Amino acid sequence: MELLKKRILKDGEVIGEGVLKVDSFLNHQIDVKLLNEIGKEFKDRFKDKEITKILTVEASGIGIACIAAQYFNVPVVFAKKHEGNNMDKETYEAEVFSFTKNKSYKIRVSQKYLNKGDKVLIIDDFLANGNAACGLIDIIRQSEGEVQGVGIVIEKGFQVGRKVIEDKGVKLESLAIVKSMKNGEVVFGK
Repeated sequence: MELLKKRILKDGEVIGEGVLKVDSFLNHQIDVKLLNEIGKEFKDRFKDKEITKILTVEASGIGIACIAAQYFNVPVVFAKKHEGNNMDKETYEAEVFSFTKNKSYKIRVSQKYLNKGDKVLIIDDFLANGNAACGLIDIIRQSEGEVQGVGIVIEKGFQVGRKVIEDKGVKLESLAIVKSMKNGEVVFGK
């Protein structure tokens, strides 16, 4: 997606060789016009799939998923990282490791909101090693739903996430694939 790539080059900040900071437009301050175009692009890329729900992880994926959901006309469900007093006791759970935060989380989705036969599209902001996406795939399969695909805004193509997801037999669509981040420069791949 050229618009997204241009924005990454303009406003993204490379930290070391593994972190791409895009908080000025994607995951802290949100450029809603850009997200609207991202939502349209996901709809176009998954137009051949029947989707009944979109699933993401709190917090960065929620805004993206909500914008995209308008084009699919479906609800968004997000996996919670923390168990609160208001969380249902009957949940689907998976353990995931966050590359950015360098720690593990148990993510949970109430059994009320994912049902047998749901056709679910996963949407998230980043794909690195595939841990969050794999946790969400696991949760969908626990619910006896069908994984229709994974939509990623920015994929770190130099990490193993793509292989991990494709090895599970799941369609993956990334809007921008970063091939490398060396010397503060983002290089895109296919």
